[in-house]
Amino acid sequence: RMDGPEAGSDVKCAAPSPPRQRAREAKSPRRRREVKRSRRRPESQEQVMWGGRQRRRRAAESPCSPKRPDRCRRPHFLHGPYPATHFGPKARILPNPTSVMHIQDPASQRLTWNKPPLNVLVIKKIRDESLLEPFKELCRFLLEEKKLVVFVEKKVADDATLTSDEAFSAVRTKLCTFREGYDDISDCIDLIICLGGDGTLLYASSLFQGSVPPVMAFHLGSLGFLTPFKFQSYKTEVAKVFEGNAAIVLRSRLKVKVVKELAQHGGEQENGALTPHCHGNSEASKITLQLQVLNEVVVDRGPSSYLSNVDLYLNGRLITSVQGDGVIVSTPTGSTAYAAAAGASMIHPNVPAIMVTPICPHSLSFRPIVVPAGVELMITLSPEARNTAWVSFDGRKRQEIQHGDSIRITTSCYPVPSICCHDLVYDWFESLAQCLHWNVRKKQARLIDSTDSSDTEN
Repeated sequence: RMDGPEAGSDVKCAAPSPPRQRAREAKSPRRRREVKRSRRRPESQEQVMWGGRQRRRRAAESPCSPKRPDRCRRPHFLHGPYPATHFGPKARILPNPTSVMHIQDPASQRLTWNKPPLNVLVIKKIRDESLLEPFKELCRFLLEEKKLVVFVEKKVADDATLTSDEAFSAVRTKLCTFREGYDDISDCIDLIICLGGDGTLLYASSLFQGSVPPVMAFHLGSLGFLTPFKFQSYKTEVAKVFEGNAAIVLRSRLKVKVVKELAQHGGEQENGALTPHCHGNSEASKITLQLQVLNEVVVDRGPSSYLSNVDLYLNGRLITSVQGDGVIVSTPTGSTAYAAAAGASMIHPNVPAIMVTPICPHSLSFRPIVVPAGVELMITLSPEARNTAWVSFDGRKRQEIQHGDSIRITTSCYPVPSICCHDLVYDWFESLAQCLHWNVRKKQARLIDSTDSSDTEN
């Protein structure tokens, strides 16, 4: 419809341009700029709204969005691998849209459930008769009141004291048992409850080499740095966890790969020095062992009287040679364990980092260092090493490292989600004060007089 004086009059259309002329106009720079502006500029409010929705949809589906972290192409050494947010079949962390660089605000780390938990794994400290009554109480509560499926170790269920207890026999027959190293329960456990000390949490971590279900640890051991809950109120605490929205701390683990030569190692002693044999570099001639470690990897000199002499590489570059009793590569959780005894700083478990601590180094300037999570550390025997070395993982699976072997360590994508009693800041400092007596001293007495006696004139 046309308005104005020309309305109703005949409209004369210009004669169509020849095809060659139209092609020249389409190729002109001015015409290309007009086409680009018209494509960028919406023609109506509806198009503006539609364009905004499209941009939001593309942003939500971008490769670096939290929904698709596996395709994020950020540098791996900034904050380490993006950790898994699902723990076991049903537990996960509440999504946080304000996350920056895939590092969630620690105050917003809250546990929630996709479905109510059904299968619970109870880990009890072995060879401790004082834990039998709490263990029986907890199993009765979970089976009879909560109607859950309870998994325990076979050696725990076959304990002579439990088998001779007739009152517990009805509950014992309902327990599901497993054997470490034979039965895989990693895909069916929704929640882990530990009764004992810190060793129970380390053992629970070793059972899950992939995704770890949430861990609720009760302090019934000697130290209890990693076990914030008190067993006296276990019914209330367990009920709160089942309701969801509990504070959680993600304790990062180390992914350790040990590459050993397939051939038998041997060397000839020459003036007290071990002369290594030459081995091929073929990948087919090597055995690989991969583990997930919660506390630390310790490389030491073993029973030898010589100094340990190992080379430390970071992302393929030689950093230094460690001469002394050995070296500790620990997580922030392990910084309060063996590393603290060796003089390292204590790091909050939510800090993405890897700590390297020498054990009695033969150099006073060799101090502990902290490197970013996600870098790859490699430890090998130095060519000048007089003896072999020994390695252990959280104090277990100790084995000998010889010339040609290598230990590769980096941050694991599968942390241990440890449920907090209060919150991740309060619990950690409470553990420092109660277990390690951090900064505990007798307070200085206040002055009675308001003036200093040294300022008075005689």
